[in-house]
Amino acid sequence: MRKRTWLTTTGTGLALLMLWGEWENWRASRRLVGVVPGTTEAVVVLGYRNAGTRANAMNRWRVRAGLRSIDPDAVESRLVLCGGACAGPRTEASLMARYAIQTCGYRGELVLEDQSRTTWENIAFAIPYLKDVDRIKIVSLPSHAAKARHYLAQQCPDLATHLVRGADYRFGDWMPLKPAFALYGLLKDSHRP
Repeated sequence: MRKRTWLTTTGTGLALLMLWGEWENWRASRRLVGVVPGTTEAVVVLGYRNAGTRANAMNRWRVRAGLRSIDPDAVESRLVLCGGACAGPRTEASLMARYAIQTCGYRGELVLEDQSRTTWENIAFAIPYLKDVDRIKIVSLPSHAAKARHYLAQQCPDLATHLVRGADYRFGDWMPLKPAFALYGLLKDSHRP
């Protein structure tokens, strides 16, 4: 009887932890965005430390989230891939671009921001590619994207009014890791400059 109670309690605790992770990621995906009309958009995909010569699992997921964020009804969509050579010989932006084109078949407008080494720089160096669009979507893990939207609001408040939601949150994606992502995002938010 005790073993079954322990298993039930543990299972319930794990389920609640997973649901909390989903809830926090869902909330983060809706932070600092609005509903903005328009026909042009930029989808900014933030890179993740990539040591190899091919896009790692996180960068592949972020590219797919960026591609599904593109509005099929937009007159013009620009995919802005961000990230310098932070952990390996190739830039995160170039590795993500190769994956987007060769594996995912992307054929639209593509910009590589390949000088940045931090999230702050991702946004700062992407700003020139955002000035002529109606809507801006920043795609990454939801808490990371929320942090980047906050940085855009600090660096260029007028562009922050163009922020809309990307498709980086989907129920079940990365579910076992979402509690850790949520906790990391909350801890980083508490230390935000």
